[in-house]
Parts: sequence; C-alpha cells; structure tokens
Amino acid sequence: MSKKVILITGASSGMGYAATKLFAERGWEVFAGARRVAKIPQAPNIHALALDVTDSAANQAFVTAAIETAGRIDVLLNNAGYGEYGPLEEVSLANVRKQLDTNLLGAAELAQLVLPTMRAQRSGRIINNSSVGGDLYAPLGGWYHVAKHGLNVWSDVLDTEIRQFGLHSVVIEPGGTESSWSEIAMQNVTKNLHEDSPYQPLVDGTMKMMNRVTNAASSATSLDLAKVFYRAATDRQPKRRYYYSWSDRMMAHFARTHAGTFHRMMTLVSKHLV
Repeated sequence: MSKKVILITGASSGMGYAATKLFAERGWEVFAGARRVAKIPQAPNIHALALDVTDSAANQAFVTAAIETAGRIDVLLNNAGYGEYGPLEEVSLANVRKQLDTNLLGAAELAQLVLPTMRAQRSGRIINNSSVGGDLYAPLGGWYHVAKHGLNVWSDVLDTEIRQFGLHSVVIEPGGTESSWSEIAMQNVTKNLHEDSPYQPLVDGTMKMMNRVTNAASSATSLDLAKVFYRAATDRQPKRRYYYSWSDRMMAHFARTHAGTFHRMMTLVSKHLV
C-alpha cells in the first residue's frame, strides 16, 4: 500500500513543525510548506517547500508539487496563521487584509486546489487549525477572532458540501499552547498602536495580564497538538471539532451558549485592565 500523503502549511515552527515530524515518523509522505524553508524538519519522507499562503502562485506550486510527486493527497492541514492584534480602531486595513489572507483565504484557496484530486480519489480530509478564539474573544484580538470564527464557519459549510464525495472538513481548536504565538501577537499590538493612542492603558494592562497568565499557566505543547492533528487525520469517523483538553472545550462551549454573559465578562475585563 502506498504511503499516505499530507500537505502541511506553516511547517517551520510550533504546531506545524511538530506535526511535520510526527506524521513523517509515522510513515506519511509529508509536503511541508513555509516561508522559512530552512527551518522545516528534515527527513527522507519530508518535502520542504517554499510557501507563502497569501501568494496564489505559491499555493498552486505547492499543491502541484505534491500531486506530481506523490500522485495523491490524503490530507491538507491548514496550519499557517498568526495574530494581528491591536485596537480595532487603529489596525490598518492593509494589516486586516494580511490577517484574513493568512488565516482564512489562504486555507480556502488551498482547499480549492486539493479538492479536485480528493474528489477523484473519493477520499480525503481537510483539517483546519483554528483556535478556541474562533468561539470566544478578548480585547485587542478582534481581527484574529474574526478570521478564526470565519475559518470555523467556512469549514462547517465546506463539510456539508463535500460529504457527498466521501470527504470531510474538520476544525482543531487549540487553547493555550507553548509557542511564540503570544509574543508575536503582542508585538503586533505595539506595531499597530498609534502615537498617543487612547488605547495605551488597555494595551499596558493586557500585556501585564498576558505575562502573568503565560508564566502561571502550564500550556499544551506543540507536540500535544500535533497528536490531536494526527487523530483528526486518522479517525475512521472524524469529528466536526477537536480539542486538546476538556477546559478548552468548555471555554468554547460557554462563549457560544452564554453569549450575553461572556460579553459582560469581557467588558468587565477591559475595565479592569484599564
């Protein structure tokens, strides 16, 4: 039997890096894409390829390389993403478009590129690495939450459309994970903040809170989430949502089902931070 084939985006760090190693170690042929190709793990069954998911030509080349080399695609793991944090009033629309292009539209374009092959095979799975932030939200993360919520809804709609061909689209919702994600998100807050911004007190309070939470909480590792990705790729009957922990699942559930209460909580958090 030929090796299973997976395409992984954002494979140079964090969860994407860990997933690339894990799938390769378990015998899959891995096409791993990232802008920093040199940082992608190396192994005989890992094809490290340059990929910027906001570049249509790069997306096309990535998928074409997999099809021409392996002849099939079993899984697309849409993992690439980041947090374009900052006050909604002050984040430039250019940065908004970059956030949506990276976290949502890149995934959508790659799905369009792999689906004809998957339909012809009558098998295949699209795994979308979202976040509990697709269900809940907090101050300064607005465009990130919009992108992840959009990814969740897009995945659900796609799943209803492709089930007829024996295909599935599923969502992973990580919570706190040991990675450079929070550091990058907070750097973006500073970058997006206007001079003499009225939101400076909120930003200062948020950064202090993030430092306390990061130092106090023990997060899941990237390998922990890579194992969740593997389960989503191999379950005979895939779930619509996958979580690492019970607490991640409960946070997302609470934000969905008690929307008014959650909003009041976030309003109080904002007042406390200022």
